[in-house]
Amino acid sequence: MEIPDLTGGFVALLGLKFEEASADRVVISWQVRPELHQPFGIQHGGVYCSVVESAASVGGALWLADRGTVVGVSNQTDFLRAVRDGELRAVGTPVHRGRSQQLWQVEITDADERLVARGQVRLQNLSPA
Repeated sequence: MEIPDLTGGFVALLGLKFEEASADRVVISWQVRPELHQPFGIQHGGVYCSVVESAASVGGALWLADRGTVVGVSNQTDFLRAVRDGELRAVGTPVHRGRSQQLWQVEITDADERLVARGQVRLQNLSPA
């Protein structure tokens, strides 16, 4: 399987850094900055959703490898604590990996290791056409 570009496109726009990426664990960090704020000056919830989806999709794709590709079919992300600045870290791990679907959970913490958001993504495993 060819590993996707984890530095360009949307990843670069959000400023995500993949610290670890394997079939069993994905770790992403990024800096909260004003261009990622919602109008009230805190981290936009869409950023959390995007990071949760990115972690799950990369991990799921690495696990499925040459057997196909994955697509997200459900993203449920909860926002638990407002963040205005600093570095955040997301850790994604699989909950279930089956023949047709995977479920990944992702926890996002701040520099003080406080949980600020958590989410889960259900992935559909697609066979090569």
